[in-house]
Order: sequence, then C-alpha cells, then structure tokens
Amino acid sequence: MTLNQLLTDIKYESLGPGEILSEEISEIVFDSRKAKEGTVFVALRGTLVDGHEYTDKAINQGSRAIVCEKVDNRNPEVLYIIVENSHYALGLMSCNFYEHPSKDLKLVGVTGTNGKTTVATILYKLFTGLGQKVGLLSTVENRIGSKVTEATHTTPDALSVNSLLATMRDEGCDYVFMEVSSHAADQDRIAGLDFDGAIFTNITHDHLDYHGTFQNYIYAKKKFFDQLPAHAFALVNIDDKRGAVMLQNTAAKCYNYALRSMADFKAKIIENTMDGLILELDNREFYSRLVGDFNAYNLLAVYGAAILLGEEQDEILTALSNVTTAEGRFDYVRSDDSGITGIVDYAHTPDALEKVLQTLVKLREGNGKIITVIGCGGDRDRAKRPIMAKTACNYSDQVILTSDNPRTESPEAILKEMEEGVPASAKMKVLIIADRRQAIRTACRLAQKGDIILVAGKGHEKYQEIMGIKHPFDDKEVLRETLKI
Repeated sequence: MTLNQLLTDIKYESLGPGEILSEEISEIVFDSRKAKEGTVFVALRGTLVDGHEYTDKAINQGSRAIVCEKVDNRNPEVLYIIVENSHYALGLMSCNFYEHPSKDLKLVGVTGTNGKTTVATILYKLFTGLGQKVGLLSTVENRIGSKVTEATHTTPDALSVNSLLATMRDEGCDYVFMEVSSHAADQDRIAGLDFDGAIFTNITHDHLDYHGTFQNYIYAKKKFFDQLPAHAFALVNIDDKRGAVMLQNTAAKCYNYALRSMADFKAKIIENTMDGLILELDNREFYSRLVGDFNAYNLLAVYGAAILLGEEQDEILTALSNVTTAEGRFDYVRSDDSGITGIVDYAHTPDALEKVLQTLVKLREGNGKIITVIGCGGDRDRAKRPIMAKTACNYSDQVILTSDNPRTESPEAILKEMEEGVPASAKMKVLIIADRRQAIRTACRLAQKGDIILVAGKGHEKYQEIMGIKHPFDDKEVLRETLKI
C-alpha cells in the first residue's frame, strides 16, 4: 500500500519530497525502535513521552516518512506529513492499512466505569451460543472464535485493534464485541472504526489521575457516542443520570434500558440469591446464573443489544439462562467442609465495591459475616483510596486493607492513604496487612461457617505488579488453597 493510500480521508500538509507519497509502505510504527526502511513513523504525544522527540531516531533507522503535529529539525530527504492530531491520524491510517475490517463485521462497543467486561463477555458467549462466530476484545482476554489471546489493555492501540479485527474478519467472524475505555476514546484509538452499536453501562469517579476532572472523564465516554454513524444503535442505562447525556449529539438510533425508570428495555428483579437471578423481562420470567442487582443491569444491556441486532426473544432468553459471568467478576468458590464462601471481584472503584457489598448484604444468610480484603493500585487515582476503605467499612463486619498492584509506589504509603478513610467507629474492625497473600489467608482463618469473604480489586489478574515486575499471583487460587477447595 502506498503512503498516499494510507493517508486517505486524512487532512494534512506535506513538507519534503512529494514523490515519497507514491512509495510502498510495509508497516506503520509509532515506536521509533521498530522503524526501518519502508515504514512510516507516527509521532504520538503521550502522557509521559512525546514521540516527536524520537523522529530523528526513526529517520536514522530508515523511515523516510514521518506523520507528526510539528517539525523541529527538518531533514530535506524526509517527507513530513503534518496533521492536527497524530492519534486520530494513526486511527484512520490503521483502518486504511488493514482495509477497514470493521466495515465487514457487526461491531458493538461497550463503555462505562463498571460492567464493560461482563457485558462484552456475555454478548460473546450469547452469540456464540446462538451459532455465530464471534470475536471479543476485553480486559480479560481477546477471542477470535474459540481461539484465545492475552489482553494487555482494555482497548489496544489503533494498529492492534485493526490487526485483530482483520484477523477476525479473515477467520469468518460475523460479530465482534469490544470494550471501549475512556482512555481509548480520548486517545482516538477507535478513530475510523465503523461501529454498529454502542452500549453505556454507568459512570462513576475513576481514572481522574489521567482525565484530571470528572467532567473530562464524562466527555471521553460521550465522545464515543458523538462519533457513532447514523446506522448504529446507542443503548444506554437510563437509571444512570449520565445515560441521557451520552445520547446528546449522537447520530445513532437511541434506546435505553432500566430497572427503575420507564425504558425501551425494562426488567424487574423477582428473586436474587447466591444461586442466581429471576427477572421479569418484557413480560417473560427469566432465570440467570448471574448474581446481584448490578448483573441485572448487565443482562438487560445484553438482552437489549441482542434484540437490536435482530435476534429472537425466545432464543436470546434460552441461551442467556446458561451463560456464566466473566472471570474475576463476582467469581465465587464455596467450601462445603467449612461452609465459607469466597468471592473474587475486579471492583476497583468505590461504586463497584459498594454495589458488590450491597449485594452481599442482601444475600448473606443468618448471622453470616462479610469479611472484605481490599487494596488500591499504585500510580493511579489517589483520591479514591480513602473512599474505598470507607466503603468497605460501611458494609463489612471485618476489613483487611492490603496491597493491590503497588507498581512504583510504596505499599505502606498507599495503605496509609486508604486508612485515612476509615471512620473512627470502624477502626476496631480493620486490620492492615500489606502482604496480599497473608491478608487473604488471615481472612480465611477469621471466617466461620456462613461467612462470606470478598477479595476485591484484582479480579481476573494473575499477577501482582511491584516495582515494574509482575509476580505470579491469583486471588482465587489463594482462596482455594487456604479454604482447601
């Protein structure tokens, strides 16, 4: 593909030898270390590093074409493609390079603070159960039909997204369900993708370390809906007061779902136990193996999307009744010998943690206690740390504050900030154990018959990141080993 073809639909000014526009491009790169002859280098502004500082390195390694927002040291032998936004340009170039795979797929994106992984995963499982070949792009894993590949980001970079979509197209997938993070929308990683639908689950305070303000965070989510084409549907949780905001300015066909409000897709919870949910949905009684009010919303979102994608109600409900949740999302183990239930959940925001704990308060039996093991990640939104601790204290009989992924921060410093949120009246029921394995084991030793242990924050993750090193660690395995399940 020539550089000129790669730049289709992109507004730019060029500086340098124009004949390079007709040269063949073998690869698009945004890491200067991967630059070589035949590549075009895209200089991206990042939160920590500015790719414009590495254009000379890319040139020295063979790139004769540079896509950038500014030119500092011009090389007369190089063609500079000057664009307003390099991230957006990379998105469109990636779509062009892989021949717009999203146009050949039914692509549905899921965004929101909580529930993205569960909704995308259930949609994948549902449509697979309905006999379709389906792709999945999620925080937990990427799937191409039955093939599984590891996921490194909630939403990968634009090149990786289009590469995965091209593989899904080439292997015969009909549908693809993908999580769309606020970072991805803000950084234009989804620029140029042809979405057939978008789902909004909810929004609460998160990622303020990146977005700066809650308003910026809301705008990043809304940006996804603002860019939807007219042929797409936009399905939002109208019980969340920002649901209606997402629909402002979108060209897509607008729909909503709710448990408490009038909506296009509405359900009522008839029964909610540790064995699952019974819902009244569109005048039909429906059983799901999923647990909790928050999963009622997730199921509604999936049901609504499936209807909007043209599936039949009876087939949807029959297939949904057998679907399990995503790994690390209210993922529980039970010890028949001790009568103790252990739950692993990815809840790493105050709202998600509160929803899980509210569910456990409703579901616990008799005098059973709730023991919560919770930490907060390092190098992330510090404002939520005391709130997480306070939330855990509000709904738990015993709380153990511990390490999550401290990354480059001191675990003790993170725990000190969390401890500031512990109410004076709750201090007697709080333990601080920095070692996560020891914290989980302590919770198991404290638990008695009928008690529930919630290990929150890391969910599906199989590692603990400390000072740049990912050490093997699995919350669920530690629970199984200690409870002898």
